[in-house]
Amino acid sequence: MDKTLLDTDILSEILKAKDLGVVAKATAYKTSFGRLTLSAITVMEIVKGFQQKQRTDALRKFLESLKTSEVLSFDQACAETAGRIYGDLERAGQPIGRADPMIAAIALQHGLVLVTGNSDHYQRIQALGYPLKLDNWR
Repeated sequence: MDKTLLDTDILSEILKAKDLGVVAKATAYKTSFGRLTLSAITVMEIVKGFQQKQRTDALRKFLESLKTSEVLSFDQACAETAGRIYGDLERAGQPIGRADPMIAAIALQHGLVLVTGNSDHYQRIQALGYPLKLDNWR
């Protein structure tokens, strides 16, 4: 098992215990690596969702859970990579929004496999020649 970065959709499934297969893989990953790895971008997206729905208890619980997770920041190197990805996608006429290039850049900068159920967006990044590795726990 390689070290991975969880995309927002997969982390959301883990939090909701929606897909027992995903939860089992997350549990096995935590056993191997001691904690889940996610990006500051994913934290922002999850917080936004709870805030938008006014789910303050769920938000508090999520923020508390971050103490046992590895949260990777979005630094200058990631910003440069994300900007290149974003620009290349738009030039190719295949935009995917801002968050996904940022998450992909964090995975690339840290040499991590990106675990996502949203393979279509990230395969566009691969098609541009970026060496992004993907996995889907679904």
